[in-house]
Amino acid sequence: AMKLVILALLIAGAYGCGQPTYPPVLNRVVGDGGSDGGDVDDARAHSWPWQVSLQYLSAGSYYHTCGGALISNQWVLTAAHCISSGFTYRVYLGKHNLNTHEEGSIAIAPAKIIIHELWDSYRNRLVSELNDIALIKLQTPVQFSDTIQAACLPEAGQILPNNYPCYTTYWVRRVTGGPITAILKQALVLVVDHSICRQSEWWGNVVTENMLCVKRYDLLTSCAGESGGPLNCQRSDGTWDIQGVKTFSSSLGCNYPNWINKVYA
Repeated sequence: AMKLVILALLIAGAYGCGQPTYPPVLNRVVGDGGSDGGDVDDARAHSWPWQVSLQYLSAGSYYHTCGGALISNQWVLTAAHCISSGFTYRVYLGKHNLNTHEEGSIAIAPAKIIIHELWDSYRNRLVSELNDIALIKLQTPVQFSDTIQAACLPEAGQILPNNYPCYTTYWVRRVTGGPITAILKQALVLVVDHSICRQSEWWGNVVTENMLCVKRYDLLTSCAGESGGPLNCQRSDGTWDIQGVKTFSSSLGCNYPNWINKVYA
């Protein structure tokens, strides 16, 4: 019996948070170029194993609406504005290509959705204290595997330095109303210090301490489709934290800093 217990512990410990079985291929050089130009690339398959697709039911079929991140075996982090009352949702885990069946991927319905108590969907999005963050509890705990794992969470109060490299991951819609790309994308972004992002020529006082800004140097004219997706930032020991949830992109283009709602708001 003791051998079985030890074996179970070894299996559970094989998938520590933020340690992908298939490490992502990282582009550390700004402007180095990716398959879509700039710093956007197709992600290596299952290299962001905490990435989920939040999908809603319509006319008998499910459709991708937002991203999210698995932070434990039963909880997913996403953006509050991704959730609408009256809709039926499911969380698809272990996905890389949304258009194909992938072994080990699984769809689980939410047991509970918790929206930040200060989020107000009726207020103007361009206001302070956005609080655009939500938690989804899965109906059943997921079993970790090579393609489904949880990300780590940062220490409370951690502030990343200016120009710290992180990655956003998402299935993106190139144009309003257009199709979602099937393959998961990743984009190199750089953290923008509050002292810069709060300047009048940037976002001014709209940005609060509950947010952080990132900028992306690429050739895309639209950032649509990234909502709810994680801001993945690597620690010095190589593990990955979810520092925030994608909430807002500038309509002025991707070179303007985008808002990320911090996990510890």
